[in-house]
Amino acid sequence: MTITSPKILLSLMLALVLAGCQSKVEYRDATEVETVDISFGSSDLQAVASKMVDSMLTTPSVVRLTANDRPILFVDRVTNKTSEHIDTESITDTISTRLLRSGEFRFIDMTRVDAVRKQLDYQNNSGMVDPAKAIQFGRQVGAQYMLYGNLSSIVKRDGSTQDVYYKMTMRLMDLETGLIEWADEKELRKQQSRSFLGL
Repeated sequence: MTITSPKILLSLMLALVLAGCQSKVEYRDATEVETVDISFGSSDLQAVASKMVDSMLTTPSVVRLTANDRPILFVDRVTNKTSEHIDTESITDTISTRLLRSGEFRFIDMTRVDAVRKQLDYQNNSGMVDPAKAIQFGRQVGAQYMLYGNLSSIVKRDGSTQDVYYKMTMRLMDLETGLIEWADEKELRKQQSRSFLGL
């Protein structure tokens, strides 16, 4: 009978556990419904963006605004009023991209103002750029409208059940008059129940 040392037994057990914990990575459809957990996810982002863009493009007041012109917008970053860490910049980017691709609007990117200012300062004040070819200060076009929104949530728990209600609200403001030309909201509700064993 062979006596095996505790260290060897522990090493063998650890090797077996690690062998059973191998992971598998595969590509999936990015538009497929994602239900890994109850938190705000990619399916929610796509649903919110689709609803907001479709609503805005088909609202009579916006249809009139874009009938003979391509209004200039700036999109303020969506405000996260939930208790979760949510990448609202990604929501903002998706909505902006879809609106730009519609061909109905032109955009000013307010997130890059400092970078633009530095570049114009370099062109006009560094002595490195031919003054005849430098882009001059004060010639940019201002936005006519501002698109902004909020994402909020209400979370309820009852024993092993958790319910989350999300509401995304967006508005389009005429910067000259302060009037709201369009507003809409998208609601989502998700529920998760856990069994006694957590399975």
